[in-house]
Amino acid sequence: MLLDIITPDSKLFSGEVTSVTLPGIDGDLGVLNNHAPLITTLKVGEITILKEGGETESFKTKGGIVEVLNNKVIVLAE
Repeated sequence: MLLDIITPDSKLFSGEVTSVTLPGIDGDLGVLNNHAPLITTLKVGEITILKEGGETESFKTKGGIVEVLNNKVIVLAE
């Protein structure tokens, strides 16, 4: 699935990933391919991605919004 992590200043990440874990307002949220459509808010925490090659990468966030739709995840992070 395609993941974009965007801040007010720049695009932090854009690419294909296997999974992404997000700090949802009601708890951690894991997103895999073919996830149901979703829009939710994020709290302070860490976004962790698993790339297709098996490598992981993490980004700190102060909050934001995430949209999951048609195997595309867009994170508008603070």
